[in-house]
Amino acid sequence: MTSLITTALIFSFLCCSHAGGNDPSGKSGPEPEPEKSESTVLLDLSRYNSVSASDASAVTSMWDALHLVSTLQGIVNRDEPRLYIRYIENEGLDVDQWWWDKLIGGGKWLEGRTVLRMNDPVKALEHFKDMVKGLVVYDPAVAATSSLASMVAGVEDLVAVRYDTTPGSLYLRLVKAGYPVAVSFVNDDGSSMFASKSAAYRWAVANYLEKGRCNTGYAAYYPDQYWLRHPGNSRLNHHQLTNHDFFVSKRAFFFDLSPWGDEPATDAPEEPVGSDLAMLKEILLQIYRQNGGTEFCHIGGFPCWALKYSDNGSVGGSHTPVQTEWEFARIISAYNAFKDADAISYGAFANASFWQHYPLQDEYPQKRVTRESLRERGFIGADGKVDRSRKYILFYVGDYDASAWIYQMMPKIWEDSARGSLPLMWCINPVLARRAPMVMDYLRQSASDNDYFAAGDNGAGYLNPGMLEEPRAVSGLPSGVKAWAEHNKPFYKQWGLSITGFIIDGNAPGMSQEGLSAYASFSPDGIVPQKTSGQALLVDGMPVLRYGPDLNGTADESAKAVLANLKKHEDIPFYWYRTILRTPSWHAQVKKKIEEADANAVWMDAPSYFELLRCLLEENK
Repeated sequence: MTSLITTALIFSFLCCSHAGGNDPSGKSGPEPEPEKSESTVLLDLSRYNSVSASDASAVTSMWDALHLVSTLQGIVNRDEPRLYIRYIENEGLDVDQWWWDKLIGGGKWLEGRTVLRMNDPVKALEHFKDMVKGLVVYDPAVAATSSLASMVAGVEDLVAVRYDTTPGSLYLRLVKAGYPVAVSFVNDDGSSMFASKSAAYRWAVANYLEKGRCNTGYAAYYPDQYWLRHPGNSRLNHHQLTNHDFFVSKRAFFFDLSPWGDEPATDAPEEPVGSDLAMLKEILLQIYRQNGGTEFCHIGGFPCWALKYSDNGSVGGSHTPVQTEWEFARIISAYNAFKDADAISYGAFANASFWQHYPLQDEYPQKRVTRESLRERGFIGADGKVDRSRKYILFYVGDYDASAWIYQMMPKIWEDSARGSLPLMWCINPVLARRAPMVMDYLRQSASDNDYFAAGDNGAGYLNPGMLEEPRAVSGLPSGVKAWAEHNKPFYKQWGLSITGFIIDGNAPGMSQEGLSAYASFSPDGIVPQKTSGQALLVDGMPVLRYGPDLNGTADESAKAVLANLKKHEDIPFYWYRTILRTPSWHAQVKKKIEEADANAVWMDAPSYFELLRCLLEENK
């Protein structure tokens, strides 16, 4: 592989004229040359939202531009917020512009910085040419090399570009402009350097991961360029190239591998059964060893089941999307890793490398509930016992275990007019503050007295806590339970958390006393796992409640489902329901219908619910 690294003699660049101003609208126009240390480039890429998935040429051009920009962002935003893009759109909302308008300028963060407006990715690259050392060129014939290009880009301060000698291609445009090819995954004659997906990953592990050149606190699990074969399988922005920038800035290892060991990877059926899984485990083990078994790896991404590794549509696998989600979670958990679950539909996220610099408070305290207040409200009688004639209801308002989801969905859900009119337990993973700190801060600053925050699944990151306990399946490594507790404590302290609203156990075993006691050390007011030894129990003073049904229908359908569920006799009359991406207005409709139909039904705020449950469990001792 002697031609993997090539060096250019001269790193020359074309000059261009610039003009502009302070208008953050992102409209195209002349581009000025301000003081770079005092400016922010706003790059408008919103035109790519109009690309048709059936137009292969346009799709490819979009891919090339966004991959270039995401790797550029990761480099230039590593130490300072310099480059912001407009691209993500959700149901007609310009999401990137919404957050920009909400939190930047006008007396807010970065007020006074000059805004330089652009709409050409190459001109944006030219603006930051002094920070970039050249190109990493990947092979369109070996899909995995696009993931590895993002990894190399972060480590070497290079921008990624797909090899393409078609006249007018981005690759030719950059080479002709004098950008040197520093790393290439194609030979000088354009042939492939790697014969297979496995060979590409073996090279990356040997030359970067094993040598300690990557930051093993982070990893990225996003679709490689195989996506170009099926761009219509999900939302067009689910190539998730815009998600790369944060992980490039962190110099993370990138991968796209199947978690299944009982079938060939659907994107590489010619390779042996289980080869993807074996490579995945090798990568995770290397990361674990470099983290010393005490630090957890933050993996951005989620199995792209619409494209790979599942039985969805024409993908070709034998496992359902949920099974693939759970298997991936089970495996990474065995190696002290968790996912920041940028799942399909709302999985695209831009500008995290920019937002990572957003300032946060040291602590965001929340209210606590006293037993005296519960007595005053009539939930505890004069005899000091819980009123068991009532049916206490709590809704888990989620699923907010992904930075991409809170970025895309909160402008719609949080701004709903009914928010504040009823108690809601917003379950948001506190680790999302690494990539979306501005969302987390904005929610706290604008919360009403009825908005209460708990941790989402499964704390400060989505993993299966049962896989942390010895003997550990898959990895055979020592217990990670204590390390998990220590990982969570600073997040829970900063965000004023004491409740974990849901714990997905999935395909993993439930927690033993060891795991439950660990949660009691940082989530003392309650947890809701899928797998428990009974409906409810008390562990080291922490109430533990087994989870209940998901509500997926209309408000009418969901209210009927709750009312049917309430008819089931429970020795402990505490009921829990999960909702996913539902507005406060939807919850208000459900609440109204439930309370009209059952006079004993009580819609609870989270701290009151769990304190009351604790009281009842103490009575039952």
